[in-house]
Amino acid sequence: MPTEPIEQIVDEVRAIVEDPSYPAARRWLDTHPDGKVLGHFQVYFPEELAHAAGVLPIKVAGFDTALQIRKADAHLAAFVCSIARSALELVMSGTFDLLDMFVFPPICDVARHSCAVWARNFEDIDCQILYLPHNAASPAAVPYLAGEYRRILREIEEVASTRVTDEALRASIQLFNENRRLIRELYRVKRETPWKLAATEAYLLTRAAGVMPREEHNEILRRALAALEEREGRPQDRIKVVFVGGFCEQPPLDLISVVQDACYIVDDDFMVGLRWILEDVPVDGDPIEALADAYLNRSDYSPVQHDPRKPKEEMLLRKIRESGAEAAIIAAAKMCEPGLEEQVGYSQALFAEGIPHLVMEFEEKSTTFEQTRMEVETFAESLLFEFA
Repeated sequence: MPTEPIEQIVDEVRAIVEDPSYPAARRWLDTHPDGKVLGHFQVYFPEELAHAAGVLPIKVAGFDTALQIRKADAHLAAFVCSIARSALELVMSGTFDLLDMFVFPPICDVARHSCAVWARNFEDIDCQILYLPHNAASPAAVPYLAGEYRRILREIEEVASTRVTDEALRASIQLFNENRRLIRELYRVKRETPWKLAATEAYLLTRAAGVMPREEHNEILRRALAALEEREGRPQDRIKVVFVGGFCEQPPLDLISVVQDACYIVDDDFMVGLRWILEDVPVDGDPIEALADAYLNRSDYSPVQHDPRKPKEEMLLRKIRESGAEAAIIAAAKMCEPGLEEQVGYSQALFAEGIPHLVMEFEEKSTTFEQTRMEVETFAESLLFEFA
């Protein structure tokens, strides 16, 4: 029996990802009428805690033109980042009426203070802040974070009216380990043979993990990887780039498409919360402590994690070398203070190493990209001539 085409699988997940009504979550609720839904922001939340309690975790990453901001602007200033406003609009408009709980990581002032806005306006939603360690290198970081995970788990248990056992947590960790392994394999294909897997396709296939049960997403990734084995393709004369800046608010899909028309995006930080942990979380011992240790010691780098053991500029340079990239695109969401600050350090490090790079800004609600297209094409063509 022939394998289904990858294009068909991508179209399937795109319909799910781009629908602000969260159709996959609604289907899950149809089969779990007593089920609960927990929403959370990027960059990282240990979704295993929710899954082990029978709760469906959903990553709220915003929507572009599919969602118009109308009600949220009465509660958040217009200069606040798009993702915070989009998430609030989803609930205020009734589009995202599935939520029973929402967890905010204190990755920036906007995320931290959004919790109070939500708690004041949505009495039926249990709103919590997951307080992450300020100094990830401290010897006290792991036990502190494990205590925070236990506190959040108690809240989840209360919402779900259940008791989570260590055995249930270990089973959830194994499921999510498999999901992370499959995503790593997807990125390996994109890195080693980018002509077989477009950046937009990899993005949609990855992002779908945040809006559906992981069991379903694992099966979709298995289908996609099998289809990619049979997909034919020929390398084109394009430069290879690493794209960074999509760690929280996501760039519009059309912007990613503009970049991939001129370059091969061989690595990136899109939806980094789904790829934050870089290796399997151990399932022996205390599962809460294992998750806390994984966040701190088996994880990627990000502008919103303060860890002196992970110098971001050096880790970006390593990512460029390991991916075989020839250049970088350093992007940042408008009004995103952490992202805009990192552009300076990244640019200085790349300049010092003689690595070509393009600096840009984006906004979730952007609809026109002609200027961006011109900048990217000029950048790519100048490098092609230089390397020729």
